[in-house]
Amino acid sequence: MSIAYHNGQFLPLAETRISVLDRGFLFAEAVYEVTAVIDGRLIDSASHLARLERSAAAIGLSLPLSTGQIEAAQKELAARNGLQEGLIYLQLTRGADSGRDFLPSPGLEPTLVMFTQAKRFLDSPAVQSGIAVVTTPDLRWARRDIKSVGLLAQAMAKQIAAEAGAQEAWMVEDGFVTEGASSTAFLVTNEGIITRAYSQAVLAGCTGSAITALAEESGLTVVHRPFTVAEAVGAREAFITSASTLCQSVVRIDGRIIGNGSLGPIATRLRELYIDFARRTAV
Repeated sequence: MSIAYHNGQFLPLAETRISVLDRGFLFAEAVYEVTAVIDGRLIDSASHLARLERSAAAIGLSLPLSTGQIEAAQKELAARNGLQEGLIYLQLTRGADSGRDFLPSPGLEPTLVMFTQAKRFLDSPAVQSGIAVVTTPDLRWARRDIKSVGLLAQAMAKQIAAEAGAQEAWMVEDGFVTEGASSTAFLVTNEGIITRAYSQAVLAGCTGSAITALAEESGLTVVHRPFTVAEAVGAREAFITSASTLCQSVVRIDGRIIGNGSLGPIATRLRELYIDFARRTAV
């Protein structure tokens, strides 16, 4: 039986209970993180915990534990579940209130929940075949740098992708790709590796940041700027990054083949570099 963490306790996931008056449920007043686990160890943990702190601070929410304590709890959670390869999901909410009001009562105790999910991403079928992406209008709010649990627009985009036989959606605003529904978007052109600079318009991807650094260390040029769908379709390569996919080649966008329709050599090399980095620095 899967074990979860809830406000200091480890207990079966099926027995976890959260109040219907929790502000995460009522107002999506909550932030979250997803950390990959490889060989039973946490990947890029410091970056994920730093982003958790930033997201929580942006909505005026204090962490109930130190980042060191959260990391220790995640390690124990992975061990209790025998998780060798997969993900740890963390959600932090404002907490349960005495009623429903837009303004929270003072002194609420935050709700901190974590659970694991076994997932193959080192040798999943998509690693060998690449994935398809569809584009869709970006319907999200303005503070996308906050990793909010308010994911309705992303869920809608994922559904559009699934109905089109694709595995990811790239969201488009003012003619430019912002990011994937659950990933950071990259192109490879004669100019170099192209990806948006991090701002309030997009989430600062932990995996994307690490892969960008690895690319630059390898002598590759990285250009931080927006790009259009037309540029993406005409690119030599396209790929996405995220904790759950690492670095994944995109071989079709809106049904149109990217490059020669096979895995891109740059994306493939960056994936190898990232997996090596992940294993060397895992905790």
